[in-house]
Amino acid sequence: MDCEPRLFHKTKHGSIYHTDALDYLATCKVESVDLVMTSPPFGLVRKKEYGNVDAGDYVDWFKAFAKEFKRVLKPKGSLVIDIGGAWVPGQPSRSLYQYELVIMLCRELGFHLAQEFFWWSPSKLPSPAEWVTVRRIRVKDAVNCVWWLSPTPWPKASNRRVRAPYSEAMLGLLKNGYQPKLRPSGHDIGAKFSIDNGAAIPPNLIAIPNTESNTYYLRSCRDRGLRVHPARFPADLPEFFIRMLTDQGDLVMDPFAGSCVTGEVAERLRRRWVCVELVEEYLKGALARFQKPGRETQAELFAGNSGRDARGTFYKVYHPGALWNGTDEEPLPDDGGYSRRMPRKRVVK
Repeated sequence: MDCEPRLFHKTKHGSIYHTDALDYLATCKVESVDLVMTSPPFGLVRKKEYGNVDAGDYVDWFKAFAKEFKRVLKPKGSLVIDIGGAWVPGQPSRSLYQYELVIMLCRELGFHLAQEFFWWSPSKLPSPAEWVTVRRIRVKDAVNCVWWLSPTPWPKASNRRVRAPYSEAMLGLLKNGYQPKLRPSGHDIGAKFSIDNGAAIPPNLIAIPNTESNTYYLRSCRDRGLRVHPARFPADLPEFFIRMLTDQGDLVMDPFAGSCVTGEVAERLRRRWVCVELVEEYLKGALARFQKPGRETQAELFAGNSGRDARGTFYKVYHPGALWNGTDEEPLPDDGGYSRRMPRKRVVK
């Protein structure tokens, strides 16, 4: 171990440590953690201020941490990793690093992939600009992979904790009734389909806009002249998995804590927690999450302080043929968009 982990802050349920994650993990007891919930630095091709690793070296870099996660997790515990994708430098092709990562975790270290989730941010801007808005040969990259893994095929979990409101269509079926029948696909939709269970089982597509703009954390960082962590995930993401995978009193760890969003959520949900972060300035800003004069309401946290309670909101995903008129098509570029062409000017009649 390079240095003794430094306790930076302590709350009723958790602790923040200013140290390297590997140094802290080395002090942890075997099978002592219920959930590792984290968003590590992504494997990007462009360096960020929070210290990301090149996509080509990412799997080897992450392996040392993953071995420690496997050691400290309880047999029925979970590892949840939010990880964004990357593009091959200079060309409109995707890196495979996040898929190579999950394959390494399973095939080399013995983790089981409980389920893959996809965090869709409806507010994501069109990017990368060169391929999406300039050459128009790709669509915007608006989804992060979220890998849910465990040392066992049977981690403790309950989807009853994270049920979603029924859609209008489902409410109509419950009200008007449904005729059980065999679908052409072979699925036998029985009478139990029309039972009102109070809410729906959610899909593995999680729609959360990352639109935080005026929280106490952001205001505090601005007032104190501190850098805001540039890659925060919204509180609703760790909340989903903490609720689904842990009980009150369980231990949640975020080894790449940044501004300690995971710790803030775990504190509110009365889980024990540990956040570890190497950059002290980010931790100075994170203190605001635990020193509010009055805790923000759940509705404010959910809505990103937009002043509106977004619970029950359904984000629309339009049918891919919604604007298709069946006839008017520009010819596709013969070179796949390799040549950078200027957009055609509209002729005003």
